[in-house]
Amino acid sequence: MRRQSKELNIGGVLIGGGHPVAIQSMCNIPSYDVENTIKQIDRLYDAGCQITRLAVPDEEGAINFAKIRKASKLPIVADIHFDYRLAIMAAEGGADKIRINPGNIGDINKVREVVAACKERGLPIRIGVNGGSLEKPILEKYGVTPVGLVESAMRHVDILEKCNFTDICISIKTSNVKNNIDAYRMMAEKCEYPLHLGVTEAGTEYMGTIKSAVALGSLLCDGIGDTIRVSLTDDPVKEIYAAKAILKSIGMTDSGVNIVSCPTCGRTRVGLIDLAKEVEQKLSNVKAKLNVAVMGCVVNGPGEAREADVGVACGKGEGLIFAKGEIIKKVPEDQIVPELIKYIEDLTGEKI
Repeated sequence: MRRQSKELNIGGVLIGGGHPVAIQSMCNIPSYDVENTIKQIDRLYDAGCQITRLAVPDEEGAINFAKIRKASKLPIVADIHFDYRLAIMAAEGGADKIRINPGNIGDINKVREVVAACKERGLPIRIGVNGGSLEKPILEKYGVTPVGLVESAMRHVDILEKCNFTDICISIKTSNVKNNIDAYRMMAEKCEYPLHLGVTEAGTEYMGTIKSAVALGSLLCDGIGDTIRVSLTDDPVKEIYAAKAILKSIGMTDSGVNIVSCPTCGRTRVGLIDLAKEVEQKLSNVKAKLNVAVMGCVVNGPGEAREADVGVACGKGEGLIFAKGEIIKKVPEDQIVPELIKYIEDLTGEKI
């Protein structure tokens, strides 16, 4: 069961309210480089990103934000710290959501000005709490703990609610995977606002993907989470591929190919590792929802993979192409991939 949360509209992308989990990323090109930021957003869009975020560090960044948003294929969240005027400029410049911590942008009157700018344009506000930037009193009382993260978020929520603003999304990220999971579970019980999931400072592609898969996967399987970002010290496009893979692995996407392949053993008599990688690469852009099995022998063949829509069970220098557990044909090893692709093309009507 998905956690019930308030519906928000982020530039046409609906989150919460039972809508599919949205995939987000963040541009890592400085906002003064308008041309290359737009090119990066185009690449994110092509990879399947649905919402992106852009740092607005100063007035020049706010001016450029408007130029970038005008050319963007994606809704953009303006990432603001400390200066409430930048949030107002970003709202005026076409932002689809404002990310702030109300407690660090000044007194309540400044918060009200940001709220007024967002209300006028129907923009949600994301409260973004990070383990590395907790308020000093909370840090002294709780340390970087799930309780501290949640209390910080709820203090910011209280500020916005006192301004009669409830179009709120919340993130409470830390680099500690266990704390992250516990904090989001606690937060899910505290409110009905949509939750944006992520592990902050997760690391490079390898470790960052593993940390994110553990944290985001655990929460999504609990029904918690309305948007996700896999934060990687790498090309943001890789964040999209990782996020899609996480959603696919737990059955939360309605399109794309899920590859099932065995780990190989002493019974394997074909080059299964390269074969599986080739199949995965060739099917990476298929839109149809398919389970495709690439198995190394008859033990892990049509029997264990009978639920696959299509697959291959390999023998010595050959393979049995099968669908839903029924054998279709036997082919030599060098024809396994072409024959598998041809069958999938016929099945889906897509050109691969």
